[in-house]
Amino acid sequence: MLILGIESSCDETGVALVEARDAGLPVLRAQALHTQVAMHEAYGGVVPELASRDHIRRVLPLAEAVLRDAGAKLRELDVIAYTRGPGLAGALLVGAGVACALGAALGKPVLGVHHLEGHLLSPFLSADPPHFPFIALLVSGGHTQLMQVEGVGRYTLLGETIDDAAGEAFDKSAKLMGLGYPGGPALSRLAEQGDPQAFKLPRPLLHSGDLDFSFAGLKTAVLTQAKKLGGELEGRKADLAASTQAAIVEVLVKKSLAALERSGLQSIVIAGGVGANKALRAELNSACAKRGARVHYPELDFCTDNGAMIAMAAAMRLQAKAKAATTIYAFDVKPRWPLAELT
Repeated sequence: MLILGIESSCDETGVALVEARDAGLPVLRAQALHTQVAMHEAYGGVVPELASRDHIRRVLPLAEAVLRDAGAKLRELDVIAYTRGPGLAGALLVGAGVACALGAALGKPVLGVHHLEGHLLSPFLSADPPHFPFIALLVSGGHTQLMQVEGVGRYTLLGETIDDAAGEAFDKSAKLMGLGYPGGPALSRLAEQGDPQAFKLPRPLLHSGDLDFSFAGLKTAVLTQAKKLGGELEGRKADLAASTQAAIVEVLVKKSLAALERSGLQSIVIAGGVGANKALRAELNSACAKRGARVHYPELDFCTDNGAMIAMAAAMRLQAKAKAATTIYAFDVKPRWPLAELT
């Protein structure tokens, strides 16, 4: 079964082809991705209208490239999957519209996929895939959640952010330091040159006793420290970046370990854009090794939004019979769609 996946939830247009077999994990045949970072850089953030228009320009050429690379024909597709939500409404509508139009033209079923489920299952694309059950830390620009995952579509929310997500804390702190867009990766690169203990920044909810997160207070503390430094900020940016990253990473690691402890599980999956952070990976690897737990990550190419994770999530849902594709081509999108609703 060949599944074409289309991702268009924000500022990346991704298309991929996955082959689902009778046994074993689905196999990625080909993928293509276009990022809009350069276009949005001039505005310091994503402009939704520009994002939607760019998806329209990119999605069909990317689909053609994927089919060509995989040596597959359009008529050979069995299912067309697309990101239904969450995300920017206009951007989601582009992917949904193209997928449903293709499905109707080919007489093939379509399947709307949850964007976060795509991230959650993206480590199954790696050379070292996890096994159910596991704890999952979904950590990105818009989401920070801990989930207990028993199987495809069987997710229990353990904790989530009550304000800013970890990715937002990276991005907003970077903006306060004048690091430009995209801020998170810029802050992480600069942090490699700084002292993570240079500034004592708060670790919100670190000792709250629950598995929730909060990063808004950290952002305020970074702003306060930047103002205190005044003209000295330029020479201390690397230290402030390193201290900010250390605070975020410590909270993510401690809460993740607490989730493992409470669940009794020995495997954790890290997914989402912040999952590419080197410091987070190093700290988690070290901490989990000490307690005999395994950590699984997506390949770096699959940490950010991509079509492969959408095609993979659709394939795994179809294999598990957790959801059926449909030939009803009237579509809607869900810009706000809690992952818990999938269960």
